[in-house]
Amino acid sequence: MRLVPVWDAHSCVPLLADYDLSSLQRHIDCGAYYISINIGMDFTPLADIVQIIAGYRKCISELDFLLQVESFADIERARAEGKLAVSFDLEGAVSLGESPAMVDLLAKLGVRQIHLAYNRSNSLAGGCHDKDLGLTAKGRTIVDSINANKLFMDISHTGYRTSMDIMAYSKQPVIISHGNPRALKDHSRNYLDEQLLACAATGGVVCINGVSRFLSDAHSSATSMVETVDYLVQLIGFEHVGFGLDFVYHSGLDKGPEGFDPSHWWPPEHGYPSAGDGSSSTYFAPPERFLEMGSLFEDRGYTQGQIRAIYGENMYQLAQKVWS
Repeated sequence: MRLVPVWDAHSCVPLLADYDLSSLQRHIDCGAYYISINIGMDFTPLADIVQIIAGYRKCISELDFLLQVESFADIERARAEGKLAVSFDLEGAVSLGESPAMVDLLAKLGVRQIHLAYNRSNSLAGGCHDKDLGLTAKGRTIVDSINANKLFMDISHTGYRTSMDIMAYSKQPVIISHGNPRALKDHSRNYLDEQLLACAATGGVVCINGVSRFLSDAHSSATSMVETVDYLVQLIGFEHVGFGLDFVYHSGLDKGPEGFDPSHWWPPEHGYPSAGDGSSSTYFAPPERFLEMGSLFEDRGYTQGQIRAIYGENMYQLAQKVWS
C-alpha cells in the first residue's frame, strides 16, 4: 500500500523531559506529517508538565525531521518539506488551576488541544469513569479560553453529560481526538451514537484509536480498526472521521509521578487490568497499521479521496478553520 498522508490526532511518548523524540521517525515512515503528543494528564504535576514541554521543544529543535507547530503555517511547511509537525495536547485540565490565563500560556508553548477531565471528575468537568455532574461554571471559562486561543476543544476521556454540555456550549467545532463507538465495544470510555452525532454536528471530527480495550479485537487488528471507521462513516459521514492512534512509544519508561495510583485513574471495575494482572494486557496498534488499512478500505469500496480524507485531510481542514 502506498503511503497516504496521515494526521495522528493523539499518540504518546514517555512523560520524561529527556526523552529522545527520534523514535517519531517511525510515524514518518508510515506516512504521518502531523502528530499530537500529550504533555500530561490530570495526575501530572504542573512542574513536571513545564519540564516536559521544555525538554520536548528542545529535542524537536535539534532533530531535522521534526517541526514544532506554532501556527497552521507550520503544518503546510511540514507537508512541503517531508517533515513531521509536532504539537502538544493536555489530557485533563487540573494543572490549569482553574485559570483561563494558563490556557493562554500553554497555547504559546505549543499546546493545540485540551480536554477537561481525564477519566476522573474535577472542578471543571466530569470524567467517563466517575460521577459526572457536567460542565461547571469554572469549566465554561476554560472552554471560553480554549476557543479564544483557537485550540481544539477535545472531549476525550470526559463523561457523557460533560461531553454533551461542552458540545452545546463551545463556539468552535469539538473533536474526539482518540475515541471509539460504544456500539462496537461496550466500554464506558467509548462513545454512544448520540455523542458521536453531536460531535459531527459541531463540525468536528471523531478520531478512532487503536487501543485493544476499546476495539472488538484483542490485538487491534487492521480489520477491527477499519470496521470501527466504517461504522462511523455510516453514522456521521466520512467527512467527520479521522485517526488518533493513541500508540505509546516505550511505555515501560514512564512510571508516573510519585504516589501515582494507576487503579484510581484506570479502575479495574471499568475493565482495566489490576496491578500485576498480566492476563488482561492492553495492546496498542502501532503506526504500521496505517500501511495495512489502506487496501482494506479499498476492498470496502472507499475511494482514494475518501481514504485521504479519513487519514488526514479532515483534521487538516478542521485545523485550518480553527487554528487560522
